[in-house]
Amino acid sequence: MTQNAEKIALVTGAGKGIGRAIAMELAGQQIFVYINYLSDRMSAIQTLEDITAFNGHGALLPFDITSSEDSKKAAQTILKDKGKIDILVNNAGIRNDGLLAMMKEDSWQTVINTNLTSFYNVTKPVVKNMLKNRSGRIVTITSAAGQMGNPGQVNYSAAKSGLIGATKALAREVGNRNITVNAVSPGFIETQMLDGMDMSRTLDAIPAKRLGRPEEVAHAVMFLCSDKAAYINGQILGVNGGLI
Repeated sequence: MTQNAEKIALVTGAGKGIGRAIAMELAGQQIFVYINYLSDRMSAIQTLEDITAFNGHGALLPFDITSSEDSKKAAQTILKDKGKIDILVNNAGIRNDGLLAMMKEDSWQTVINTNLTSFYNVTKPVVKNMLKNRSGRIVTITSAAGQMGNPGQVNYSAAKSGLIGATKALAREVGNRNITVNAVSPGFIETQMLDGMDMSRTLDAIPAKRLGRPEEVAHAVMFLCSDKAAYINGQILGVNGGLI
């Protein structure tokens, strides 16, 4: 087990989209990034190759964030290899849209498990190490849907709203140990998460009159992970072009 000054980060769902942008942003600041993914290994490899191309460092770490046991083992792997976890970014998420009156139970439960229960699964073993070290940064990716609600996304909105509450509560629990817990709340960002959505009316509702870019979310995450944000705790930072 090696102990050094290099910062160590874990980013869930880092194979594509916002997660990839966050992983690259962190790696660009000479932070060693563990790239979590579940099934799309090729996308995760591409993220690692992108990081390496810019002289960054990282490693692939496949595990199922909906499994508390898998998440615990993943944290143990990092601690065995690096001795600490300085930064956790809870990014992985899915959507399975539909009107609540016709929503099947599986559509509800899968979205809740992946977007919300995973916060418990992954954060618990990580924050234990941070408490021991009296230092850490936890940033969770929520959504404007969790703040304003979105028709056809009751499951997704509920999960993302839950993350906001979890962020604020955990910030109060660990704030006296030099650990900050914040969330970044993207609006509509140019990723695969928008596939199948009708964006024609949505663009009119965004004051910026455009979709956001994954890199713009990553910049906000990087700031909250930096020493400059040491006195920012329990906050929800919107990256939404003025949507809410």
